[in-house]
Amino acid sequence: MNPFPMVRADLRAMRGSAIAVVVLVALAVAIGIAVGAQERAIRQGTARAADDFPLLVGAPGSQTQLVLTSVFLQPEALPLVEGALLNRLAADPRVAGVAPIAFGDIVRGWPVVGTTRDFAARWGRLTPTEGHLFAAEDEAIIGADVRLRLGERVTPSHGTAGHAHPGEETEEEHAHRHEGVQYEVVGRLPRLGSPWDRAILVPVESVWETHGLGNGHEADPAPLGPPFEAGHVPGVPALVVKPRGVADAYALRAQYRQGGTMALFPAEVLVSLYRTVGDVRDALVLASALNNLLVFAAVLLLSVTLVSLRRRRYAVLRALGAPRGYVLLVTWLGAASLLTAGCVAGLLTGWAASYALSEVIAAQTGLHLSVAPGWPELSLTLLLIGAGSLLSLAPALAAWRAPVSASLRGG
Repeated sequence: MNPFPMVRADLRAMRGSAIAVVVLVALAVAIGIAVGAQERAIRQGTARAADDFPLLVGAPGSQTQLVLTSVFLQPEALPLVEGALLNRLAADPRVAGVAPIAFGDIVRGWPVVGTTRDFAARWGRLTPTEGHLFAAEDEAIIGADVRLRLGERVTPSHGTAGHAHPGEETEEEHAHRHEGVQYEVVGRLPRLGSPWDRAILVPVESVWETHGLGNGHEADPAPLGPPFEAGHVPGVPALVVKPRGVADAYALRAQYRQGGTMALFPAEVLVSLYRTVGDVRDALVLASALNNLLVFAAVLLLSVTLVSLRRRRYAVLRALGAPRGYVLLVTWLGAASLLTAGCVAGLLTGWAASYALSEVIAAQTGLHLSVAPGWPELSLTLLLIGAGSLLSLAPALAAWRAPVSASLRGG
């Protein structure tokens, strides 16, 4: 006997309860899916953003803040490392490249970052999608998400981008303009998927001169970038160092972890942050698992109740000659199909929620997160479907064991 027509008839008869079961299971499953997918996307996105920062050197302080400010452009005042270190690192045979990073100004909410042409091009890895790299102190290149036109001239303001919506100039920003300072946009960088897509990059010399610190060179005007003139190099919040090899990286980190400087691999700091995030994730996953357990228990009780209400129908089938196995199969398929539908809907809802949250994070921070279906979420869904199918045997066994005569009398 084909059980599916009877299963469909049962589900139609209790469509309200069936929809409630699917929604409850979907919501419970979606929480766990969203937490897992989002945490993985954040790990991948932040690690990708840190790839361009092999080694960071700064003044002693918070390692986490140095990474957040330098890599993720989170506005915060950092202590300055002495500028003479630039030339020392540039002349070090273990160093393939070194670049200063200077902050403190904004243009319409976008952070202005002073650095060198070499770092703007990530030491030859990036080529502007429009225009060219800056070649003079009054030129700027912009990230992929900066809504400015090539050839447009802009005036920076003192402040941070944390209070403004990118693309809008607030009254506070207007009041703190550096009058007499202008940058011409001459190039646009390709998309990196990081907060640097929202940055405006200018020669570090122009940032120094804007704040009355000179340009790091004796000649005026002077060529951009190192070597800088000894005794003329202002301090900077951070230095990005590109070591020539792995052994060089560890040697440089050990050397500049002392003597008034701090050196770190951003990946190390991110691992520590991941550990903290992982602890939070584990707590959320545990809470989600308990939530799933409670929901599945509630669904099980509901299924038992529904089977009890329909016991006369099943008793009639038995009296008409339907075997016990048929009744068991109909009951089990009905409950298992509801739980399976809820799990699949939860998987899709969790992915959709994680994608929506990623869009919010991108809008707030500029960090682009790639949320894609992954085996962890699929395996969790399959595990829940398997567990739900096993639980569904309970009401099916109750219907299978019910005596025909007692069910008919109780109907």
